[in-house]
Amino acid sequence: MSRSGPDPFAVFGLTGEPGTDAFWASVAAVTTPVAAPDGDGWATLFLRRGSRAASVVFESWSEPVPLRRWGDTDCWYAEVRMPAQLRVTYRFLAGDDAYADPYNPAGAGGDRSLAATPDAPAQPHWPLVGATDVLPLPRTRLRWTSERLGGRRTVRVHPVGGGGPVVLLLDGDDWLYLHPATAAFDSAAASGEMPPVTLVFLPAKDRGAEFGCRPALWEAVRDELLPLVAGSGVPADPGRTVVAGQSLGGLSALYAALEFPDLVSRVACQSASLWWTPDAAALPDPLGGPVGGTLAARLRARPDLSGLRIAFDVGEHETRMLPHCALVEGLAEQAGATVRVSRSAAGHDRAGWRHALLRDVAWALG
Repeated sequence: MSRSGPDPFAVFGLTGEPGTDAFWASVAAVTTPVAAPDGDGWATLFLRRGSRAASVVFESWSEPVPLRRWGDTDCWYAEVRMPAQLRVTYRFLAGDDAYADPYNPAGAGGDRSLAATPDAPAQPHWPLVGATDVLPLPRTRLRWTSERLGGRRTVRVHPVGGGGPVVLLLDGDDWLYLHPATAAFDSAAASGEMPPVTLVFLPAKDRGAEFGCRPALWEAVRDELLPLVAGSGVPADPGRTVVAGQSLGGLSALYAALEFPDLVSRVACQSASLWWTPDAAALPDPLGGPVGGTLAARLRARPDLSGLRIAFDVGEHETRMLPHCALVEGLAEQAGATVRVSRSAAGHDRAGWRHALLRDVAWALG
C-alpha cells in the first residue's frame, strides 16, 4: 500500500501525521500491530517510536523485516502481509538490543510480544501478560541433583484442579517464565476442558544433548526425578503419565514413549523435530536428511504401540517439517498407537503451541 496524504495510516484506524503527539496518541488507543484486510490475509502494521533504525524479528515465521522511517520523525514502521489465522512471537531489534512492543499489551518475557491476526483462533485460557509482568511460580519447588545428567535443577510442581495424573512439561522454564501455563491449565480445568492433573515443569540444561534420541534423560526421569516427585506427595502412574514437548522436546517425548513404554504411554508433541538423526545438526541442511529421521527408522520395525496415545501438532507454515511429521504420524498409527493429528495456523513458535498444548494434553488423558 502506498503511504501518502494527510492520513497515511487511516486504513489502520490511526489518525494524525506520523511522528506527532496526536499520531502516537491514536497508536496508544489501539493494540499494535494493527491489521487491515488484504485479500485472503491481512496487511499488518508494526510501529516503533524512537531514533534508532530497527527491524521486526519473528520467532520463526518470517525473515526479519526492516522498519522504515517516516521522514525525519521518530516514527518507524513496517507493513507485513500475514496469512489468515496466524499467531506469532516477535520483537524489535535495534543493533544488538531487543525490545518488546510497548504498544502491545501481550508479552512473552521482557523482550518479546505476541501478535495475532483478527481471525486467529482464540486462546481463552491464556491470560494477557505484559512484557514487564512477573509470573507467579508454583509453591512446590524441588531441588533435583542428578547423578546421570550432572548438575542441579529446580523443578516446580503445580496441582491443577486438586491434582491428578502427572503431566511432565519439557522446557518447563519457558512455560513458567514466558507463557503462563499454570494459569492456563487452571482455567481449562475450571471450565471442564481439562481433567485434574499435576504439572511437573522440567527445565533443560542442554537441549541438544538431552533431547536427542538418547536414554540418559529418561533413565534419570525414571530413577531420580519421579521418585523425588513422589516423595513430595505426587506419585506417578505410568499408565496415565503424559509427556508434553515441543520441537526437540517433542522428539524426546516420542522417543521416551518408544523406548521406555513402562514409563510413558501418553504423549502430546507440538512441532516435534522428527527430522533428527545423530549427525543432522552438523549438516548444512539439518532438515534435508532422511524423512522422519531416526524415529521413522525405529517405527519401521513395527513395535507394538497399542497402548500408546500420541497427539501430533505442527504449524502449517512449517512447510519443511510437514513431510517428516506426516511420515512418523502414519507409521505410529500403523504400529497400533491411537493417534491424533492436527495442523495449527502457526510457525515454529510457542505462541501457536499454547492452544495445542491444552487441547492435546486433555485428549491424551481421554
